[in-house]
Amino acid sequence: MPVVQSFLVGLLSLVFLFCHSPSNQPTIAADTSLPYYSDPGFTPHWKNTDTNPAFFQHHIAPFRLVNQLGDTITEKSLTGKIYVAGFFFTACPGICRNLTLQLKRVQEQFLQDNRIMLVSYSVTPETDQPDKLLQYANTYGVNSKRWWLVTGNRDSIYQLARRDYFADEDMGMQKTSKDFLHTENLLLIDQNRAIRGIYKGTSAAEVDLLMKDIQKLLQP
Repeated sequence: MPVVQSFLVGLLSLVFLFCHSPSNQPTIAADTSLPYYSDPGFTPHWKNTDTNPAFFQHHIAPFRLVNQLGDTITEKSLTGKIYVAGFFFTACPGICRNLTLQLKRVQEQFLQDNRIMLVSYSVTPETDQPDKLLQYANTYGVNSKRWWLVTGNRDSIYQLARRDYFADEDMGMQKTSKDFLHTENLLLIDQNRAIRGIYKGTSAAEVDLLMKDIQKLLQP
């Protein structure tokens, strides 16, 4: 084979290998910064180690509620946003106050970042109407641009809380919306409505961790 022809064959072979090399194919980066949670036991699953796709398919279901301003809030209102979900009621004596004060720290930390929202669901929606939620918001300095206190149909909120957020201290027991829901947990929800973290909302140390985890999700 002439030298020139041999050179051209070799060059074409290199081009073929380069174009078909796996490193040059489009890849989807696995999100390994935080685990995913898809069951009431909050078993963490990591995309870089778990291969069962079912572990990563749990997402918060669509909902339609009303916030402290009387505005309708749906899952579409949170499209593309990272948010922290929690549960409270305005007549709650001590725990909810502590929970609210800890969430206010999160609000202040991300006050200027419109990629972040806080959503607190009332577990006594029949009494926590928008006017009462607004009064509570004004008392605790809740900024409606960053933090929504939401109310609505009791059955819908309780189903969402237990089925989607796994938010009850007695998960696993058969319950209806007549059984009071109580939890101190805060849940970190990513831009795709997947659960990425769970924290005790009355603990300053755990809320510090929550804020650090939010920063992880904000990374490109």
